Amino acid sequence: MVSQITRGIKISVLTSFEGTYFKNYRIHFAFSYQIKIENHSKDSVQLVTRHWEIFDSLNELEIVDGEGVIGKKPVLKPGEFYTYSSGCLLSSPHGAMKGHFNMINFTTTKNFKVIVPSFRLSAPFALN
Repeated sequence: MVSQITRGIKISVLTSFEGTYFKNYRIHFAFSYQIKIENHSKDSVQLVTRHWEIFDSLNELEIVDGEGVIGKKPVLKPGEFYTYSSGCLLSSPHGAMKGHFNMINFTTTKNFKVIVPSFRLSAPFALN
């Protein structure tokens, strides 16, 4: 598990290799990740958008931007947390992801960026 705190918001990531399967005549490596967002600040905040940089050792960098996470824009009061799971497909058994969440602080009404630390996506059988 990797974790990082930005402006009182702690992001923790746990990854898992889910297996391989064929799609469009190519093998793909499926990974899941669970993200926990904890509000250790004194203000209520809301996650508004996400930005991902997905590194695949056999492909070019993929950038993914979007609203919320898994269709939700969670609001976190001080001391609260939100957990969600998602996943990605890679062309190789090795890769990584990193990114950030754009959030709004309800007290100051200002937007701010919360860093999601880089996390590895590695199939156990490919590690040596």
